Amino acid sequence: MPKATTTSQPERAPERKPERAPEHRDERKPKHAPEPGLRERKKIKTRRAIRRAALRLFAEQGYEATPVDRIAAAADVSPSTVSRYFPAKEDIVLTDEYDALMAEAIRERPPDEPPAASLRHAAVGLLGPSAGAEREELLARLVLVRQVPALRARMSGGPADNGALLGEALAERSGRAPDDFAVRVAVGATLGALREAIFHCLDHRPKESAPSAHDMAAAIDRALDLLSRGVPL
Repeated sequence: MPKATTTSQPERAPERKPERAPEHRDERKPKHAPEPGLRERKKIKTRRAIRRAALRLFAEQGYEATPVDRIAAAADVSPSTVSRYFPAKEDIVLTDEYDALMAEAIRERPPDEPPAASLRHAAVGLLGPSAGAEREELLARLVLVRQVPALRARMSGGPADNGALLGEALAERSGRAPDDFAVRVAVGATLGALREAIFHCLDHRPKESAPSAHDMAAAIDRALDLLSRGVPL
């Protein structure tokens, strides 16, 4: 019997697996700073011990009645150590690491978000309940600023420093220079609105109690809403 013939079929090319698109990396996302070394951690610990001792003494006997040597004794350091970390007594209340934290929080926000919204998110994050003991310390310092004329006078130089740090963060997002006129105005106006919102909460809080995180967030929202609408009066 004749053998059956088979027709040759065209050879199929091997299936190609679809190539994976390369992962997109957002180069604008800030890299986290490395953990501080032992020397830096000791400095941070000493600075915090001095500030905690000072705030406790200010609450017990008043700001004006508390000398630097008394603060040094309560923190178990020498007066010269206090002066090395805080050149003036006012600096114990007015200087901190929160401006850098706010700048970092701003850098982590969406790049197309309005500056006021980014600043609002950063401020509420510092004053929210998740901040824990740091929030209580910050509020205690703000109460002192509100009560002590010397601190308010010394604070007059603070907004420029704050504006420089936050202005750099906003300038990176907008493609402008940190000293750009619009950047400086936006930062100055927003910081002023945030400050007055916080002071309003402190002035109207129940006696001997801290304003709630909800009340502070609501006041900040009101202040920034007024600012966005041209402060209608």
